[in-house]
Amino acid sequence: MNNMPAMRLLLVLPAILLSACSMLTPPAEDPVLIKLEELDQRLQAIERVMENQSLVQLTQQVDALERRADGLQGSTETLQHDAGTTAERQRQLYADLDSRIQELEASAQVSNSASVLDGGTLQQGELPIPGGSDRDNYQVALELLRDERYDQSAVSFQEFLVSFPDSQLAANAQYWLAESYYASDEFEKALADFARVIENYPQSTKVPDALLKMGYCNYSLQRWDDARTALSRVQTDYPTTTAARLADQYLKRMESEGV
Repeated sequence: MNNMPAMRLLLVLPAILLSACSMLTPPAEDPVLIKLEELDQRLQAIERVMENQSLVQLTQQVDALERRADGLQGSTETLQHDAGTTAERQRQLYADLDSRIQELEASAQVSNSASVLDGGTLQQGELPIPGGSDRDNYQVALELLRDERYDQSAVSFQEFLVSFPDSQLAANAQYWLAESYYASDEFEKALADFARVIENYPQSTKVPDALLKMGYCNYSLQRWDDARTALSRVQTDYPTTTAARLADQYLKRMESEGV
């Protein structure tokens, strides 16, 4: 009976030693830790591959965007160059003239307007088509302007405004009257008539263009501050119009010229 504790100790001792051995196993040699480390290394390798692929894709996208930006810049420079050469006086009555009067040109031609357009003369106080409608007379005046017969077109628009002051075409007639003077290099007269578009027809769609041309007239008269004021007003009051884009180009031109 006295040997029982000793026997129990002998039975338990191997288990204690085995447990102690397992506790003494270095972490680096632990199979579980080794497996986890391998998995971590594989995960890191996969992440590196994914990162590299993402970087390649991003690089390709950036290159594509840069090429597109270069193309847009080239197009912008071309447009600016073209605008710089054509905006100098707009002597061809501007590229958009045909589109603006397309509907009017599609209307029926007036039978008795031929004599005026074929070389007839107009005197102050007479319409190109006496007794004709406002649209008929407006159409003939526009044709004279397109044919660069500026003196006759100016007389026609003047008489139109006297004869048809309440016409829906009055604002346009006032604008094209000013254009007739502008195309003839009569900048003072053009400036006054462009101003009347703004004063007398403030709701007209011609107001942004009239402001733009006031800037052009003042530029031609070397009134730099007045030109800059008119062009800046186009940008501020009518930022989404074609006139605003042309005003921006002209302001940049003035800046480059130091005026």
